[in-house]
Amino acid sequence: MARRYFVTGTDTEIGKTTVAAALLHAARGRRLSTAAVKPVAAGCEQTAEGLRNDDALALQAECQPPLAYELINPIALEAAIAPHIAAAEEGVALTMELLAGACLQVFDRNADLTLVEGAGGWRVPLNTRQTLADLAVDLRLPVIMVVGMRLGCINHALLTAEAIAASGLTLAGWVANHVDPQMSRPQENLQTLRQLLKAPCLGVVPWLPNATADVVATHLDIAPLV
Repeated sequence: MARRYFVTGTDTEIGKTTVAAALLHAARGRRLSTAAVKPVAAGCEQTAEGLRNDDALALQAECQPPLAYELINPIALEAAIAPHIAAAEEGVALTMELLAGACLQVFDRNADLTLVEGAGGWRVPLNTRQTLADLAVDLRLPVIMVVGMRLGCINHALLTAEAIAASGLTLAGWVANHVDPQMSRPQENLQTLRQLLKAPCLGVVPWLPNATADVVATHLDIAPLV
């Protein structure tokens, strides 16, 4: 049975892509087929093949059978800024309907596990009336939340979980990702999150100087997802 999830984070730069790629890697380890979509990515670099984004490439490396880059990242924006601002500056009409159509093309492949990764946090704008949360709602996707373990993470995680529930979606699970090696009282913060988040913890990723998908996958449990 094909399972599909939307991956969001409590903030930007908290390891959302690393965790998503690791989840796909873990699924491949179970001999499951995998697919991913990074529907909009800002901060892309010009290459001989066109604009390419490191996050989308990391996801592409964990797709089995292989997926063309254009299917994984249909909207590639060069400026490393908020997607709706980059899209306006680059003359791209960014809408939820456009992104939903791109996701459905990948869903048609019917992989055992498909992940749709957002950009930044839950309510990143696409335009003046739509956010990436609207995409998850339109596609009716349960949500995986990556919690960046640093000062303020409890508030950010609870607010994000509350917003997901208010959108009518299910929080399928969350991952604690230690992004600040100097964080005070990490275990106490983690225990609080376990007590207050009403969803399974899919893993606790320690701070890693080289957080590759295969290494991070060893800290995750995808059983609740598949």
